[in-house]
Amino acid sequence: MEEKLTRLNKYLSEAGYCSRREADRLIDAGRVTINGIITELGTKVTENDVVEVDGKSITERKADFVYLAFNKPVGIVCTTDTRVEKDNIIDYIKYQKRIFPIGRLDKLSEGLIFMTDDGDIVNKILRASNNHDKEYLVTVDKPISQTFIKRMAGGIYLEDLDKTTKKCTVRKIDSHTFTIILTQGLNRQIRRMCEYLTYEVTSLKRTRIMNIKLDVPTGEYRAFTEQELKTLHMLLADSDKHYKQTTELKETKKVHSINRRKE
Repeated sequence: MEEKLTRLNKYLSEAGYCSRREADRLIDAGRVTINGIITELGTKVTENDVVEVDGKSITERKADFVYLAFNKPVGIVCTTDTRVEKDNIIDYIKYQKRIFPIGRLDKLSEGLIFMTDDGDIVNKILRASNNHDKEYLVTVDKPISQTFIKRMAGGIYLEDLDKTTKKCTVRKIDSHTFTIILTQGLNRQIRRMCEYLTYEVTSLKRTRIMNIKLDVPTGEYRAFTEQELKTLHMLLADSDKHYKQTTELKETKKVHSINRRKE
């Protein structure tokens, strides 16, 4: 019987060590070994291989996964690399098990971020095509005009990223504060959008991700409720189905395009 082969980044993710994206960074940095040998991106492993990160063995997890809603303070960096960044999210929380953040909030921003040791759920949430709602409360340095609200909601071309932001929901709260609901996660997206319109963000707080709202004090966390986790999995199942359908459609169009060029 042939041994089951698993891509190394997926193995680390399913072992609850980190996300696949973070695993790729660890592999690329030469910090991961298989049977004592430094490995490379794309390598596959079997259940009998000995996988180590920084010399410490990784074993497939058997315990229940951890899902936390954490209110990140300003000044904390969403990285698991505790060797490089002293103000990292891992050392700040000091959770008894190894967990990692899903996505990021930049150092100057605060608010809701998920922490988990479930690598599979990380990948599903981070897929750009899933269009998951993320809501933010934003304060800027000068009075907000209706033109500002309209242009923020309609989509803005970010030249340095060569991307136009998706249409979104923007609502004015007071003269300097608004809420915005995004369905994409470009790097420093809200700050870049405001800068384009000559506004500067003075505070930015994420208040909701999908069905889970921020309801704990700054610097504290809580576990997902059973109902929250059930609803989250339902939302991810629907978007995962859409992702697969979209991928299959793209592949079909690609094949048709290749065949037309051959004719």
